[in-house]
Amino acid sequence: LFTRYGCWNAPRASYCKLTVKVKGDAKPAYYGVYAMIENIDEDFLTKNQDKWGAGIGFLWKGGWAGGTNATFTTNSTQSIGVEDVNIDPSLSVYYAYDLKTRKDELPAAQAELTQFITDLNTKTGTAFQTWIAQKMDVPLFLRTMATHVMLGMWDDYWVNGNNFYFYFAPNGKAYFIPYDYDNTLGTSQIIENAGTQDPLKWGNMTKRPLITKILEIPQYQALYKSYVKELVNPNNDLFTAARSIERIQTWQNRIANSIPNDTGEDMSIDDKPASWGNQPNYRLKTGNNQGGSNGPANYFLSRAASITW
Repeated sequence: LFTRYGCWNAPRASYCKLTVKVKGDAKPAYYGVYAMIENIDEDFLTKNQDKWGAGIGFLWKGGWAGGTNATFTTNSTQSIGVEDVNIDPSLSVYYAYDLKTRKDELPAAQAELTQFITDLNTKTGTAFQTWIAQKMDVPLFLRTMATHVMLGMWDDYWVNGNNFYFYFAPNGKAYFIPYDYDNTLGTSQIIENAGTQDPLKWGNMTKRPLITKILEIPQYQALYKSYVKELVNPNNDLFTAARSIERIQTWQNRIANSIPNDTGEDMSIDDKPASWGNQPNYRLKTGNNQGGSNGPANYFLSRAASITW
């Protein structure tokens, strides 16, 4: 969906079959089908250099670490660093903002990130609008966020301060890179209902300045709303239930014969949300448009029906 809607900043994804061969075993062990997600790394940055400039800038992964999340509300360097993962978990060190490129230049990277956070939180009015237009590709960011919210991704920057990359590119702009979409399409948690939540009030409205301050600008809010409406427009081949179901069925047909595996786990394709979700009624290939309030609900139909602008 990101790719079809022009969000070139999103990684690619596919499926793979995983086989593990252990020396001495009579035959390899087949573990089944797995999601295969493109790494957000220097190869990814180089692939897109025609859009954000040649060379490698500072790439950050945003997430939870030590009770702090990556919300762009504090510029304390205590939450900014390079993670050190040890075989002994007690010796591992993690940061809410984890530097992924040019790690030997941490002080310079910290300075750039903290200045961005300071400007984001202190600039107001026309000064903020001018600055953010210079510092980010705002239409691309809002197109990405519209897609992201319509997919129902709550384990994210806006809700959870989590699961994204942020790239200070050679062209002088900063780019939001979407990442980690297992909690989507009806697997709802933390927010009440991912299929009916207002896209303008998706998550925290006071401590997520990267999105909320941009949406306070009338022209950008209108642009964001236009992207949401474009996604659910029945005349577009983007998010409609009929075409989404067709695509999902095609993908399931491709992997169905490879699902049985030697572990005996995850041996079926089930049309229901993950077990940890709070909305068990959602379906992708069947259901009504009532968001789980009246029996099994189709996520695509329910998400589209919730947009009443």
